[in-house]
Amino acid sequence: MPEFGLLGRSLRHSFSQTYFSQKFHNLELADHHYELFELATMDELPGLLHQHPNLRGLNVTIPYKEQVWPFLNEVAPSAARVGAVNVIEFREDGQLIGHNTDYVGFRESLRGFLPKAKLPEMRALILGSGGASKAVEVALRELNIGYWVVSRNALGAGLTYEELTPRLLQDHPLIVNTTPLGTTPNIEDCPPIPYPYLTSQHYLYDLIYNPTETEFMKRGAAAGAQTKNGFEMLCLQAEAAWQIWNR
Repeated sequence: MPEFGLLGRSLRHSFSQTYFSQKFHNLELADHHYELFELATMDELPGLLHQHPNLRGLNVTIPYKEQVWPFLNEVAPSAARVGAVNVIEFREDGQLIGHNTDYVGFRESLRGFLPKAKLPEMRALILGSGGASKAVEVALRELNIGYWVVSRNALGAGLTYEELTPRLLQDHPLIVNTTPLGTTPNIEDCPPIPYPYLTSQHYLYDLIYNPTETEFMKRGAAAGAQTKNGFEMLCLQAEAAWQIWNR
C-alpha cells in the first residue's frame, strides 16, 4: 500500500493532503494514501521511517526544509541551488534524495502570468529574504529577470523597505511577496511598500494563497496592477513532486 506524506511541525492547514487525496481519487489509486506527519523535531524522522515502511515519497514544509538535509543520502541540484528541500524521493535501493520543486512551481506560474513580450525587459523586487525568497531568486535567474531583495533589515546586496522610491518601483514592474504578511487570520497585514507609487504597469505576485486575495493584492488591483496569488504555484510544485515520485 504506497504511502506518501508531509513533514512539518504544524500542519492543520495543509494543502498537500487535500491535493494528493483528490489526485489519488481521480487516478483511481484507492490503495494510495497521503498522511500528515507532525514532528516536534527532525530527530523523530528515523523512527517515522521505521514505522512506515511503505513510504514512497514525502513533502517537507517549514521549519524542516533545511533541517532535513543531514538525514538524506543525496541532495539534487534543484535543492542545492535553492538551499532548501521540499520533496524527498524514496529510491528502490533505500536511498533518500532531496529535491526542490518550489522554484519550479513559481517559475512556471510566473511564465503564464507575465506577457512574453515583457520578459526580456522585466525587473523585479522580491519582498522578504527567507526560504521562499531563495526559491523565487532561482526562478528569476532562470528567466533572466534581474531583481533586488527587499527586507526590513539591511542586507549586503539588498534593499530595505525605506529605500523604495518612486523610481525604483517604476523600474521594477514585478513585485513578489514571499513574506507571510497577510496570511489568514491576519488578513489586514501587508508588506510595507509605498503602494501609492503602483500603477497599471505593475504585476504583483503573492505566494500566499489563503486568503485568495491578500491586502497586498487588493492594493495593487486598486492601482490597476495585475495580481496573482500562490495557489497555482502550489499545484505546480505538487505536480512536480508527483513526477519525481513516479519516474
